[in-house]
Parts: sequence; C-alpha cells; structure tokens
Amino acid sequence: MTGGVLRVVLGDQLSPGIAALDGLDPAQDTVLLMEVLEECTTVPHHPQKIALILSAMRHFSRALAARGVRVDHIRLDDPANTGSFSGEVLRAARRHRPAAIVVTEPGEWRVAQDIAGWEAATGVPVEMREDTRFLCTHTRFAGWAAGRRSLRMEFFYREMRRDHGLLLDADGVPAGGEWNFDADNRKPLPKGVAPPGPPAFPPDAITQEVLDLVAARFPDHFGTLAGFNWPVTGQDARTALQCFIRDRLPLFGDYQDAMARGQPTLFHALISTSLNCGLLDPLEACRAAETAFHAGQAPLNAVEGFIRQILGWREYVRGIYWLKMPAYRDTNALGAVRSLPDFYWGAPTGMACMTAAVGQTRDLAYAHHIQRLMVTGNFALLAGIAPGAINDWYLAVYADAYEWVELPNTHGMAIHADGGMMASKPYAASGAYINRMSDYCGACAHDVKDAVGERACPFNFLYWDFIARHAERFENNPRMAMPVRGLRNMLPEKVKAMRDRARAFLDAVAPLV
Repeated sequence: MTGGVLRVVLGDQLSPGIAALDGLDPAQDTVLLMEVLEECTTVPHHPQKIALILSAMRHFSRALAARGVRVDHIRLDDPANTGSFSGEVLRAARRHRPAAIVVTEPGEWRVAQDIAGWEAATGVPVEMREDTRFLCTHTRFAGWAAGRRSLRMEFFYREMRRDHGLLLDADGVPAGGEWNFDADNRKPLPKGVAPPGPPAFPPDAITQEVLDLVAARFPDHFGTLAGFNWPVTGQDARTALQCFIRDRLPLFGDYQDAMARGQPTLFHALISTSLNCGLLDPLEACRAAETAFHAGQAPLNAVEGFIRQILGWREYVRGIYWLKMPAYRDTNALGAVRSLPDFYWGAPTGMACMTAAVGQTRDLAYAHHIQRLMVTGNFALLAGIAPGAINDWYLAVYADAYEWVELPNTHGMAIHADGGMMASKPYAASGAYINRMSDYCGACAHDVKDAVGERACPFNFLYWDFIARHAERFENNPRMAMPVRGLRNMLPEKVKAMRDRARAFLDAVAPLV
C-alpha cells in the first residue's frame, strides 16, 4: 500500500465503532493491531488478562477481515516483532507508506506519551481522535470539575443521569424519588442463598492457541490460566450481559457488598473486562438494566446500583485520571512507605479474608469491588503500603485493570493517597466490617473480636494503629471524629499494646521500603 491511512487499533479499543475506524476506506486503508511484549510486562500482568486481550484482538482482526478490511496484525510470537508500539508503528509505516496515521486516544497516560512521538519517528502525520465510547468527554468532566472545592462522584453521577436520561421521568425526577439507593445494598449473603454461576465461554481454537502461547511466554507471572472463561468477542460479551440481567441482576443490589467463601462471583455482572477492552458498549449495558426495571424484572435498588457503577464510578474515575495526571500517581498524602507483603502474591497467611481474596485473584484474575476495597485495599491502607507498590499490584493482577480505571480506584478510594480528592474519608475498617459482610472470620486462625491477644485479628490492631498515626490529620473530619475520640478514650496501656502488635507485625510482613 502506498497512500491511504494506517488506522491503529489498540488492544483495549476492540469496538467496531472505534473512532480510528471512522471513514475507513477498505480499498485504501490498513488497520494495524499490535501484540507487543512491552504491554504484557509493564507490570507482570495476570496470564488471563494477557490471554483475554490477545484472543479478543485476534477475534476482532478476523471479524474485520471478514468485512473485506485489510488488517496488518502483528502477533506476539512474530520473530520480527520489536516488542513496542512505537517500534511496530515505525515498521508498519515503512511497509505501507501511508499518507496519514489515525489512532484513538489511549486509556493510559504512558501510551499517550508514546503516541506523541510517532509523527517524528515515522515522518507521517498522526491524528489522535477522541474516544467516543465513553459517556463523558474530557471537556465535559473538566467543566463539571471547574471551581468545585471537592470532586464527589455522587454529584457527577446525577449530572450523567440527566445527560443520558437514565432512570428519570419526563420531568427529570429520579425513579423512586431518590438518586442513590446504596443504603439498601449492604446485606450479607444469607445461608441457603446460592447465586447462579456465570455463563460458560469455552476456549475456541483461537483462544486455545493464545492460552498455549501465554503459558509458554509468561510462566512466572502471578496467576493461573486454568478455567479461563472470559468473553473474547462482542457476541459473547452481549451474552454475558443478557445472562446477568436475567439471572443475577434481581439480587445484585441486595448483595453487591457481600463476601462469601466458595462464592467468588456472587451476583456480580462480570462484564467489566468486556467494557474496558471495548467488546461491550457501556450505554447499552445501562439501557438493558433500565429496561429490566421498567419491565418489572429487577428492583430499583439493583438497577440503580448497577447503572451507578458504570455511568457514575467508571466515567468519574476516568475523568479524575485525565484531569489530574501525571502528578496524581505520585501523591502520597498519608506518607505510606511499607513494602507489599508476600501474601499478596500467594504466600501463606492466617487471615482467611486475605487468603480468599488473593486466592480467587490468582485463579480468576477477578475479585469484586468490596474484596478489592475492604480486604486487600483496606489492609494496604491500614498497613501503610507504599502507593506505587499497591497500585502496580492491582494493575497487574486483575483482568479488567487499566491504569485509567485502576489508579483512581486504588490510589484515591482504597489507600487515600490523594488526600481526600475522591473520598471524604479513608475507607479504613477493622475486622468487624469484614465479619459483618462475610463468612470469612468463622474459618480464620485469628479472633475477629480480639485486638491485643495471641490470636488478635490483624485488621483490629492495624486499624487502631492507623487511627493513632493519623489522629491529628483526621480529628476535624466529621466522618472520622468518632474513631479518633474512641482512640483517645481508650486506656493508654491498650493503645500501646495494639500499636506494639501492629509495629511487630508490619516489620515482619511489610518492612519499610
């Protein structure tokens, strides 16, 4: 090819309507997809995540080719593969000699900086287009954020509901008279309630070839490939959404914060991987849930909670990421400087909750939001794990993790490293919360009701040590004043005993960096 446009599609942009393909001329243009080592190893990504993206890319290429589109797909095991986006774009420009290169803006700051150098490297004009798959543009978010003292998701979410007309009557009044039904969505899973399993997506020949490749190339990455069950096509992603709406959405709201042994997915949708790599449209998912509500097939608390996760949280964290990067990732408001414990990578620990959350992460590349926030994230917050270490861990181990969504959720919500930009208080909790929302504690080596004894739950003494370390910072925070007062009303001997336990424990499992 000489002339025409080289249209670059990245591995998380696998949508037929992606902006880079707008105006595609099959007779003149070439679509470039690149499987590169650098993207597999910026952190040691979970093998299931690598396999998901590579398989989805290959299925996407096949679908484009079936439409008569010229596709240049660089495979990971191509001997000539340079291992980087820049290297492969340069090779492709030399092969095809295009008149222009078009790419959709990437999801990560690092990749945007890489793309900024393509024009100089290739000598070809590069057009980077806005990613229209998201429901809030950068300009819209910046306009909402301008002049606000705090950037709370709840108020942004209401604006998004109005913008897209979701769960509103003709006068703009929210369904049920309230914007948010989160208070109804905090029930532990009762005994005898058995959530239905997710649909099965057995590997086809393309996926199996990828699984074999990933197993051979990344044997030392944390995580297993056995039981890989992620949608890798748009059709599979829509099937996953339909099964969720039919089978699990009705009880999703009630039990979305619950945790239970042997129930890793509960009533969750399991569509975040498909949303984040482009196989599923976010507005389509929201509309499907809204339709179920109006048809009487799902209650309002479930539907509103589901829509809030997508239209609210997902769009909000992307807005925060692009508004505040690159300085955002370097903040460390609480001065956290401890190393990541080995049990985040599967080493034995007596804590049943950590064992469950990390174990299913290893096996499934998945844990739901409460396990991430209130177990692994809560421990990192209480222990004072260095932000870079815990951020990299979350980015590495989950199949749905891309920096734009992972970083604000971890950095801002889980470990409060942004100093309260996202959350009005740190999500710090003792073992009592985990005991209330799960059945983990009944099978634990530690005593969830003990904070100082031989079998004391680490979350208990770490919680009070956290409050003591940051008491001056939080004493005037209305949402933290109570635990600070509680600490000051304790017997000094008890406080000292808990803090001594915390220091000894942390020095053993999470030494200072």
